[in-house]
Amino acid sequence: MRALVWITEDSWQATVAEAGATLPADADVTMHVADDEAQGVVRAARDALLGRPHAIPAAPADALEAISTQAAQELLAQAAAALGRPARTVMSRGRVEREVVAAAGGMDLLILARDGELERLGPRSLGRAARFVIDHAPCRVLLIWPSGAPALTTIPPPPERPPPFRRASR
Repeated sequence: MRALVWITEDSWQATVAEAGATLPADADVTMHVADDEAQGVVRAARDALLGRPHAIPAAPADALEAISTQAAQELLAQAAAALGRPARTVMSRGRVEREVVAAAGGMDLLILARDGELERLGPRSLGRAARFVIDHAPCRVLLIWPSGAPALTTIPPPPERPPPFRRASR
């Protein structure tokens, strides 16, 4: 079995714990973190506000990229250590949801955590990225609550039914 564990800063402990509890001991595990290219935003803003790209040094964006890379590597190292067994670690840059879907190619299972409104049950418990990944994943998906599921009482009531249609009498 080949499994991909999507590592995010907010929920990595829960996804790693689930991987450890769910995956067989001989599973081929890959831990993946994707960066949303914040440094690209800095470069684009600098270029748009200050003129042509070559006229201004790229130091702020380069510094942000170095910080981002280091943080991602540290997060992956913590996650791999917490898993307690061999795992490949992969970092990619680009649109997070597309990078995760691409990394899930050839996998048997993708483990991810909900990333939206976590205080109640419902579709808003999935953020934009997780929704995209779930809708486009090329493998089975194990979706977890990062800190336990909310109570069933948090389900909103069903919508009221409109009155039955009545034809007007003539």
